[in-house]
Amino acid sequence: MIHNVIFDIGNVLTDFRWKGFLEDKGFDKEMVARIARASVLTPLWNEVDRGVWDVEKLLQEFVKMDPEIEAEIRRAYDNVHGIVTKRDYAIPWIQELKAGGCKVYYLSNFAYKTYMECRDALDFLPYTDGGILSYQEKVVKPDPEIYRRLLDRYSLKPEESVFIDDTKANVEAAEALGLHGICFQTREQAVEELRALGVQN
Repeated sequence: MIHNVIFDIGNVLTDFRWKGFLEDKGFDKEMVARIARASVLTPLWNEVDRGVWDVEKLLQEFVKMDPEIEAEIRRAYDNVHGIVTKRDYAIPWIQELKAGGCKVYYLSNFAYKTYMECRDALDFLPYTDGGILSYQEKVVKPDPEIYRRLLDRYSLKPEESVFIDDTKANVEAAEALGLHGICFQTREQAVEELRALGVQN
């Protein structure tokens, strides 16, 4: 029986809208694509979420990918408010799951800068029973270690827990440790899959 629901955050409980964020900064389509190829679309983005490098080190690494647009890269990431935005269903969904008897946790690849500058999008966190953001642990999904830390910290049994994430590799990593997994597409689809596991929400 499922007693614990564990959520990813980006594109599950919030929108991670990097493209719209860059467009909001006034960059045209071509520049959005160049900035993205130098940053969010590279493996370097994992280091943003891992939280080991400071902001300047990250920016330097992005600039190395496309030195001609250093000014644009620095302007893009000077402030990241708006790169993560609210989904109105987050709090009601969490409340419904808890009313049905489940505990609710979060496990997300998330950068410190994004956490600090997008706090308005994370207003659901106090409604959860706890969780882990990758920058706090210096480890990112799908590394099995980050899942183990969550399970150990809250004394969760894998077989009593379901993990919901929009990235297949992250779901598969959870399943390899014995958790149930749902690859998120829409809230409606995830709700149906939770019901199939016996979760009332």
